[in-house]
Amino acid sequence: MLILVGLGNPEAKYQGNRHNLGFRAVETIAGRWSFGPERKRFQSLVREGSIPTPAGEVKALTLRPQTFYNSSGNAVGEALRFFKADTTDVVVFYDEIDLAPGRFRLKHGGGAAGNNGIRSIVSQIGPAFRRARMGVGHPGHKDRVMGHVLSDFHKVDQAWVSDLCRACADALPFLAAGEDEKYQGEVMRLAPAEKLDTRAANKGD
Repeated sequence: MLILVGLGNPEAKYQGNRHNLGFRAVETIAGRWSFGPERKRFQSLVREGSIPTPAGEVKALTLRPQTFYNSSGNAVGEALRFFKADTTDVVVFYDEIDLAPGRFRLKHGGGAAGNNGIRSIVSQIGPAFRRARMGVGHPGHKDRVMGHVLSDFHKVDQAWVSDLCRACADALPFLAAGEDEKYQGEVMRLAPAEKLDTRAANKGD
């Protein structure tokens, strides 16, 4: 079972925030691969389906924790224990301020790098899960980070946001097959982004 987690905050007022990019990514994935209807499970909204790979279909679950971003680990831990899945079967999609807008990197394990949602998940299941890091850029100063991630994307950003989420969905068979490098490469091929200075990219926010 592949557990695809999107990080975000559940209330409607947060829907367009940068911090909700993970929610948007897994919603796009579930739609692209015609997952089943959304249900409430594991303190989350989930959809179940399967992803085709050369070796056969891989069962998958999209999970949007309703615990609020910084407590996402409670929901992820509950789902992992229920399915008796391995920690490496968890892939977390989330907004990454240390990547320029539109950039994408898939990372296996590591620390939280200041992200409280990732820190919460590490506390519940350990660090060995995969992190699908979706760049939103840095506001330029640490004091502005909270306001940055809890602000909506600008209208000019909507095209690359949609392209990146769609690329994450279209390339998913590589991820389901365990070909992480090919997945990262295909996402960036489908949704190329400029290599900008992350702190310069959002100085106008």
